[in-house]
Amino acid sequence: MPNSPLTPTIRRRRLGAALRRLRTDAGMTLEAAATAMGWKSPKLSKIENATQAIHPSDVSALLTVYGVDDPTVVGALEGLARDAGKRGWWQTYSGVVSPSYADYISLEADAEAIHSWSPLVVPGLLQTAAYAREVIAGVTTTRTPEEVAALAEVRMARQSVLTRPGSPLELWAVIHEAALHQRFTVRPTIMREQLRRLLDTADIPNITVQLMPLDSTAHPGVLGSFTLSSFPSPMPPVVLLENLSGAAYVEGDEATPFAKAFDRIRATALSVEDSLARIAEMEEGHRR
Repeated sequence: MPNSPLTPTIRRRRLGAALRRLRTDAGMTLEAAATAMGWKSPKLSKIENATQAIHPSDVSALLTVYGVDDPTVVGALEGLARDAGKRGWWQTYSGVVSPSYADYISLEADAEAIHSWSPLVVPGLLQTAAYAREVIAGVTTTRTPEEVAALAEVRMARQSVLTRPGSPLELWAVIHEAALHQRFTVRPTIMREQLRRLLDTADIPNITVQLMPLDSTAHPGVLGSFTLSSFPSPMPPVVLLENLSGAAYVEGDEATPFAKAFDRIRATALSVEDSLARIAEMEEGHRR
């Protein structure tokens, strides 16, 4: 009995795109590759388009057909097939976590490095719980206080990727200085605590924070925020773009301009040392 269509997840889409790229690199048509596997071509088409799952052992067999024997590549793609439909801890919050947000959390969990340009708010992976609650409550128009609290819990739980054993996520965040001038009238100490949190990250080897000063020259970041996630080979990078209507993803070669833009953004920003000094000055100002 054929597999029923599946709702594509970001993991399944990444796997399908990688398999399509390797087939193309091998110079094989869809029909030829499917025939070599003893399949009909629609099955392979569905796998590449992320509407049908593929067993890890079939991934290995397909890579053999494509002449790919690098154990790192084989292991990475088998693992992606194994985890494509896996339920993560965030499923416990399915009542408040949208499918697109769940996709991003799984992406974040798989990433080895994230480069974040954040002109308006502190990135979620560096937020304090109090700051997260205030920001989530401020931007939502439909969430109840209970849902806001749950989403803040999710944001705090996401931060575990920064301290995961063996391979903590490498985070490089560039934050516009304007974001750190945000005021919270109900709890004026929120920003001071958030500034302290940013300073504390200076002692964590896998986290780098820079500030874009108010008087910076023009740079690609003026066009908006983005988050670039990188993965172990052979998986291509993925860019997250967010706005009020939801999230959109830019994958594969189309992510290259964002990588180049981030290089220019961090070159325009203050150095790490000057950034931390500026943050320390701002934190001290909140104490007066």
